[in-house]
Amino acid sequence: MLQLSGNKIHTEIPLSALVDLRMGDAAILDHIELPTDDARRLMELGFLPGSRITAGFSAPGGDPRVFQVDGSEIALRHTTARHLKVRFESSGKGRGKR
Repeated sequence: MLQLSGNKIHTEIPLSALVDLRMGDAAILDHIELPTDDARRLMELGFLPGSRITAGFSAPGGDPRVFQVDGSEIALRHTTARHLKVRFESSGKGRGKR
């Protein structure tokens, strides 16, 4: 399993899973907890530690869900999104102040 971590300056901020974001919430990707090949593919799509990710619409039933990252919209299943750990932005937008 490959665990890629971003900047550890924000260690005091509790982490959530990407799947926990509500539509319109934005968060910063802290790290990916997936096997190496899966993590590498997500990184190729723009899911890099330190990247800002915004939650978008979901399919009927809630799965998959669209996330905006690096100027693209990417659909991820819940089983994948729960392994991407994020910290909420402190700007006050969405659930930034937790």
